[in-house]
Amino acid sequence: MTASEDRPSHSSSQRFPASVYADRVARAATLAADAGLSGLVVTPGPDLRYLVGAQVDTFERITALVIPAVGDPAVVAPRMELAALRDSALAEIGVPIRDWVDGDDPYALITDALGSGIGRVGVSDAMPTLHSVPLADRLDIRLELATAVLRELRMIKDASEIEALRRAGAAIDAVHRQVPGWLRAGRTEREVAADIESAMLVAGHTRAEFIIVGSGPNGADPHHEVSDRVIERGDIVVVDIGGPVAPGYNSDCTRTYVVGEPDTKAAREIEILRQAQQAAVDAARPGVTAESVDAAARDVLAAAGLAEAFVHRTGHGIGLSVHEEPYIVAGNDLVLREGMAFSIEPGIYFPGAWGARIEDIVIVTADGCESVNRTSHGLFSAH
Repeated sequence: MTASEDRPSHSSSQRFPASVYADRVARAATLAADAGLSGLVVTPGPDLRYLVGAQVDTFERITALVIPAVGDPAVVAPRMELAALRDSALAEIGVPIRDWVDGDDPYALITDALGSGIGRVGVSDAMPTLHSVPLADRLDIRLELATAVLRELRMIKDASEIEALRRAGAAIDAVHRQVPGWLRAGRTEREVAADIESAMLVAGHTRAEFIIVGSGPNGADPHHEVSDRVIERGDIVVVDIGGPVAPGYNSDCTRTYVVGEPDTKAAREIEILRQAQQAAVDAARPGVTAESVDAAARDVLAAAGLAEAFVHRTGHGIGLSVHEEPYIVAGNDLVLREGMAFSIEPGIYFPGAWGARIEDIVIVTADGCESVNRTSHGLFSAH
């Protein structure tokens, strides 16, 4: 449920073959032209990593990938930051770097890279205002978000990305299988989280992006992380964990555990939650809307009188970012297509008492969906 931007270490092992990136840049130019844009300007962030495998940061000195709708792409970067681009795919796919030093005008370089007859220009949503304002002034136009173009690229996962998500799913499953051995009465949430973090690294994650261990009443907070609360016998415990696996694609999986024997009523309601999660998985396929998958889970809970206990959307897209398009939520009439990847994670929450959530990452296939998470969905018993 929690997300922040993935920043894996600089290494060629963290990216796909160059041909993958060459195809992405070419498709970005085509989609920009189709959208009536003169070009795209993409600064460091998930979009830049997606397009060219560049794992760099942006500071007061702008680095930008410029993709004109007609013409050749280029990167504008400060000379002192060139080393950070060394492990990208830029050289392999033939994208030149136009470097600059303090005192130069990098926005003029970007303007020149866009070519003549500049009309509408789209910028990535990660571009800081520090750079978007002077770029707009230099171009003398109103910049537009390139979200619609870049979303169209990133929402549909290619074969390399799907395989990366499968590896991430298997890695987090390996961790969840060990959780029952760490959940014992008398231990704190923080102690359990430390075990989980170590296991995530052993399983192949480059880091633990987030760890939620919500025991007893803490499980009723969907975004609880960890605390020094001592786990008690009879506690229901929500464990939501995830992080990047090379080349930077994320895992995200939630299971609900009980220490000892569960309360009969709670066990019955968690079984209804399991049915709701399965109903949403069964509903996910090409041609249906994102909101219909959300409704599939919500309707099961509503029929059991648990509608008010489900307080968030059913899911979010995942890839290089833990949270990205598409969002599985009421009001989103986006039609699902093969290759989309997202979480299905309904939950029920009772403030002051307990909570539960069950989450898988699924990939839309030709006739349904594939879950990358394979551990049991029932209430796990830990002793």
